[in-house]
Amino acid sequence: MSGYLQNGRWHEGWYDTAATAGEFVRPQAVFRSMVTADGSSDYLAEPGRYRLYVSLACPWAHRTLVVRALKGLEASIPVSIVEPVMAGQGWAFSPALPDHANGFAHLHQLYTAVRADYSGRVTVPVLWDTATRTIVSNESADIVRMLNSAFNAYGVAALDLYPQALRAKIDRINAFVYENINNGVYRCGFATSQPSYERAFRRLFHALDWVEARLAGQPYLVSNIPTEADWRLFTTLVRFDAVYYGHFKCNRNRMVDFPYLSRYLRALYQTPGIAATVNMEHIKHHYYMSHPHINPTRIVPAGPKLDFTLPAFKQG
Repeated sequence: MSGYLQNGRWHEGWYDTAATAGEFVRPQAVFRSMVTADGSSDYLAEPGRYRLYVSLACPWAHRTLVVRALKGLEASIPVSIVEPVMAGQGWAFSPALPDHANGFAHLHQLYTAVRADYSGRVTVPVLWDTATRTIVSNESADIVRMLNSAFNAYGVAALDLYPQALRAKIDRINAFVYENINNGVYRCGFATSQPSYERAFRRLFHALDWVEARLAGQPYLVSNIPTEADWRLFTTLVRFDAVYYGHFKCNRNRMVDFPYLSRYLRALYQTPGIAATVNMEHIKHHYYMSHPHINPTRIVPAGPKLDFTLPAFKQG
């Protein structure tokens, strides 16, 4: 069950959609510092210094795991994984999935360790600095950028997912995809009024139709190779048929009903290192068991049958 901290104390409670006419409004990330390679910030890129806290179920955390894998940073940036199902105190650790850095039982303890009177949602991903024992960032978009550029000395420096010449285009695509698709599925699923749901539904599928048309003429969103924009979209698409289509009522079309989007999704999934970041068991158990107001029985569907390994277009 979702909850939040108020002055450092945990409270169970859902988002206040009554204040927004039934529309889900995502709160902004609180911690927004940056790791840099040149010492221009308080956080210098060093191997082993930072730890990434993630949920394998969460699409926002998943994008950081994708970039970590693509950049070859697994050895330099260790990971702690929370249990997939949010219970009485939100994201939790367990003997099977422990907090290796701090030994906490719940993720909210990480937040109050930094700010005892913290108020707000407790979210993943979190980039934790073991040297100063603080949260550098809990904004996935910022963490993706840091992993792409700040740690080049310790990973695949030749790979740049945010090249200078394409940044304006990537930023425009990111903004459109975030507003209408990444967050759009949540606006559908977490809406508490029919008009809010239907508005989000129309915007979501208008955006997916637009992406489908774009991919009919080119292999990826911005370039002939994947960029940051593609990986930010990927983590939503890979969850779509399994959870968003049914659980979030995003049921006009499945991904497999879009010829170009489904081909694109398979091509991204088949990129070396990416399949290992996708844990469908965690994904399905999280969504269907952590939202009792949407799925009160907490029964996890046995389907659908998904195969992202079917042939896709040739990379590069």
